[in-house]
Amino acid sequence: IRRTYQSSNYCGLPSHRRAHTLTVLFILTCALVYITLLEETPRDTAYNTKRGIVASILVFLCFGVTQAKDGPFTRPHPAYWRFWLCVSVVYELFLIFILFQTVHDGRQFMKYIDPKLGVPLPERDYGGNCLIYDPGNTSDPFHNVWDKMDGFVPAHFLGWYIKTLMIRDWWMCMIISVMFEFLEYSLEHQLPNFSECWWDHWIMDVLLCNSFGIYCGMKTLGWLSMKPYQWQGLWNIPTYKDKIKRIAFQFTPYSWVKFEWRPASSLRRWLAVLGIIFMFLLAELNTFYLKFVLWMPPEHYLVLLRLVYFVNVGGVAMREIYDFMDDPKFHKKLGQQAWLVSAITVTEFLIVVKYDPKTIMLPIPFFVMQCWFLGIFLIFIWTLWRFFIR
Repeated sequence: IRRTYQSSNYCGLPSHRRAHTLTVLFILTCALVYITLLEETPRDTAYNTKRGIVASILVFLCFGVTQAKDGPFTRPHPAYWRFWLCVSVVYELFLIFILFQTVHDGRQFMKYIDPKLGVPLPERDYGGNCLIYDPGNTSDPFHNVWDKMDGFVPAHFLGWYIKTLMIRDWWMCMIISVMFEFLEYSLEHQLPNFSECWWDHWIMDVLLCNSFGIYCGMKTLGWLSMKPYQWQGLWNIPTYKDKIKRIAFQFTPYSWVKFEWRPASSLRRWLAVLGIIFMFLLAELNTFYLKFVLWMPPEHYLVLLRLVYFVNVGGVAMREIYDFMDDPKFHKKLGQQAWLVSAITVTEFLIVVKYDPKTIMLPIPFFVMQCWFLGIFLIFIWTLWRFFIR
């Protein structure tokens, strides 16, 4: 079965894929020979350092794309997912390097990536006037609503659409969506941009953007689960229209696995689901706290690149976590991408703790602490009742 799968997985071609290891090695060697023999090395130490680091990363990526172990995803090509696995290694090593610097050196090191970084962020006013209808503004009484219609509205929708494709469960997505809004309420005394109007939290975010994204994601999952997965060789398709359709379907899964989390069926699955929700929320919080402690503006391209990274690795990590939880006898260890994503999430949080402990340790209001303790206590009591007493 495995031999048949390997021979027919990519574009329906009769021969198995080749990793092109010798081709990549030859091209890489030619590039290094050219740089060594035909190119004069500049006298700029900083430039040579940057260039050497980038070249080292590229060599590692070339090695990983051709030699790393394949994960659970094979479309559009296994090399694509091997590339993102290597990016995970590089990103984790970068985070470890930042973690071992002093706060000042770590922030100033970001100047080597972008000279505009390493500067304290200007204070911004969040929240403000929360009236949906402002009678004092006769020209546009709904100006507060229109002010919130910025780029974050489609970002919320698209983010939750992609997260739904990763998690493949409506209940878990809604729980994470609502829980994050509670976290924003609880931590708005630490980060100013968590301070939003109530209708921005619950109407625009949860009810409109997040819910619509989850709904569209579930519809897409329903289509993927019902779609026939019968692949035909590209050169065996007679018409150009069907050939184009076949090429487009190359970017869809080779086969479909429905996630059935069933958290109440066993203690192992219950703890796994709680852990997944916790790590999702921690990764979401890291997005805001990392920008704050490393002095990166929200619109900076590094912030966008981090989101693009998690979009590409999140689905693989969730599939590996599900396989490890659902069939531990066959999947005896956690998948490599899931392991790296978990390590990256924890390392990001440790950087936040080290670089700005004063903000992290700002005391949470007492009534907020009471609510969280009550929620944790109820979860603990339900766990005891469901898996030990009942």
